[in-house]
Amino acid sequence: MSIVDNLRIAVQGIAANKLRSALTVLGVLIGVASVVILLAVGTGSSKAVADQINRLGTNTLTVFNTGRFGGGRSTTGTQTQSATLSIGDVRLLQDRANAPDIESVSPVSSTTVTATYSGATYSTSVIGSTPSYLTAEDYSVDAGSPITSQDVQAHARVVLLGQTVVDNLFSTGTNPIGQTVQLGSASFRVIGVLASKGSSGFTDSDAVAIAPYTAVQDVLTGYSQSFTQLIVQGRSSSTLGLAQSEVESILASANDTTVSDLPFRVLNQQTLLATATSTSKTLTVLLAAVAAISLLVGGIGVMNIMLVTVTERTREIGIRKAIGAPKGVILSQFLFEAVLLSLIGAVAGILVGVVGSRFKISGVDPVIAPYSIFLSFGIAIAVGVFFGFYPANRAASLRPIDALRYE
Repeated sequence: MSIVDNLRIAVQGIAANKLRSALTVLGVLIGVASVVILLAVGTGSSKAVADQINRLGTNTLTVFNTGRFGGGRSTTGTQTQSATLSIGDVRLLQDRANAPDIESVSPVSSTTVTATYSGATYSTSVIGSTPSYLTAEDYSVDAGSPITSQDVQAHARVVLLGQTVVDNLFSTGTNPIGQTVQLGSASFRVIGVLASKGSSGFTDSDAVAIAPYTAVQDVLTGYSQSFTQLIVQGRSSSTLGLAQSEVESILASANDTTVSDLPFRVLNQQTLLATATSTSKTLTVLLAAVAAISLLVGGIGVMNIMLVTVTERTREIGIRKAIGAPKGVILSQFLFEAVLLSLIGAVAGILVGVVGSRFKISGVDPVIAPYSIFLSFGIAIAVGVFFGFYPANRAASLRPIDALRYE
């Protein structure tokens, strides 16, 4: 019997019990759609986490002041020694002789103030730093000009505003460049508008105002020997680990302590990204496992319907075997029918999954991974073969005399 004949008989068998076949297809459809959608959610979640971490900067290390020395007593320092991130530390880290893998070091003095312009107010984070901060933190100027080293040296009260700040302070059509805004109790002249970066978790990266750290210390935070943090940009992503070692060694030497007792915490962006990616992959695997259970249930439905079909068509099987139909023909006939049910469910499930992945789910924008389409389709066909083989083999193994006697 040809493949076309088997396919024709399979279609006739499915059409003979439309409702029952539709319910079986529905089970496979739900399983396949679940695989596609949940893998898309997992992939979208991984992408969102990676994007959020990448918005923190490019090849960067963030040095935080913990205010205390590490777990044990320093062998050369004291537990009561003051821990600060000073301009002296910045100069040491910028020395290429001691730190060849560091591209730039940006000191940060930050505070939160109320920005005011022409009666409009908005609470924003003011970041005082140097020109290298923009590159390190992946900010770019959309309009106007960036702050310069001369602005830092001159303590110039100039500022770059994020898009969210601009939207809340200025009416539509108003050019903010050249305008004077009030940041807290001090006036700053707007020299540029930052290109939008979007949100990073619960933080709006566009709700910022960036100014020279010297001016911020003069009028907002007060002069201090210590910076809030240092943003260290590595020369390349491949040598970021070396840059971290250089930062830790230099700061330990400057504070007369050891790396293990360092009163600072160094956050490596790539380590954070690798950890987050690993966690996201684990989540994706768990989601896929949950979806696979749905597909397994659909496969059991295929087996159930095929067992019923074999029982109903026992006499037909007996007649066909009595006139000479070999075991292989009977086996392929029912196997074709099981695979066809799974195939229809797989195609419909993929379509539903693709459509369902266009909607945001639990705050995540699903991203369809191409492999999930082929994976779902292949698994669905495998389910049809696996769960259809037993009923088909049972039908093919019937003795003609027993089948003909069946009532």
